[in-house]
Amino acid sequence: MKSKVKVLKALADETRLRIVLFLADGEKCACRVVPFTKKAQPTVSQHLRILLEAGVLTQRREGKNVLYRIKDRRVLKLLELLGMR
Repeated sequence: MKSKVKVLKALADETRLRIVLFLADGEKCACRVVPFTKKAQPTVSQHLRILLEAGVLTQRREGKNVLYRIKDRRVLKLLELLGMR
């Protein structure tokens, strides 16, 4: 139950929701997420960290780039049920 609450809390922010929707079509580099959000890099890093800790996203390193993707596609189903996708 706690993990599900953590996911819902992570998604209860407009910027984090936008990041998840941005990643819905596949893995992307943080260097693309930052301009998409129009937020400062440290702010985006904080949002990505929250999504990672909640288990919404996963990351991998490719050279100097960090790539993010949705860990559990059920999150997208939830957003679809809410009419956000």
